[in-house]
Amino acid sequence: MAVTTRTVDARDLWTRYKRQGDENARLELIERYAYLARAGAERLRLPPHAAFSQDDLYGYAVLGLIDAIEKFDPDKGRPFEAYAPVRIRGAISDALRGLDWLPRSVRQNETRLREAMARIEMREGRSATDAELCAELGMSEDELGDLLQAANASAQQSLEEIISELGDLNFAGVGADNSGTDPERAAENSQVRRLLVEAIEELPENEKTVISLYYFEDLTLKEIGRVLGVTESRACQLHTRAVLKLQTRLACWLDVMFMAA
Repeated sequence: MAVTTRTVDARDLWTRYKRQGDENARLELIERYAYLARAGAERLRLPPHAAFSQDDLYGYAVLGLIDAIEKFDPDKGRPFEAYAPVRIRGAISDALRGLDWLPRSVRQNETRLREAMARIEMREGRSATDAELCAELGMSEDELGDLLQAANASAQQSLEEIISELGDLNFAGVGADNSGTDPERAAENSQVRRLLVEAIEELPENEKTVISLYYFEDLTLKEIGRVLGVTESRACQLHTRAVLKLQTRLACWLDVMFMAA
């Protein structure tokens, strides 16, 4: 009965705010869904010596939550809990995009990893293994693991930005809400969404699971580690590998699309 009451209360709040302009209802909605902002902020693992704190991320996430409340249409039948996370991640991405918030060494390491993966993929016609990456980069498996973990924050933010730019990407398909987008931009986004979904489907099963659970089911890396039966550190490494592969694949496809245009 408590769940039903909570649902009714939520509908009442949306009605009061959207149809009556009740400011108290708006504040109650922000308080009610603040946990979504907190979860969105906690998803980004900040590297040591980052220029801002987890509380700063939470502030950006709250701005995204408020924007989501303003733009949400309860009459469309979609749960707010499914709608808001995309807007929250987008707000964080927008806030961080113009900031050089990662140490230069982290960005350099991410570039090294991506370039090594691309060279091996072109040479072998498949994704690089850990052993091949170690040989290509001249490092041990432990050093590679450390490198993957260090590059995770940058890689994660890059994919968050792509997903935010494309709109509401659905892992099970490519449909998204393109309302308010001009037809040409909507067509481009639809093409990139399709390419991204195809690239995800081509990942090794464990990496595909990480991407699916992290970006489309909103699980944390710690929770994903439990699902896969691995440590959070290993889940983090799998995430970085997967994102760098997706970035490389998308960059290649977009170059081809640009040359063909």
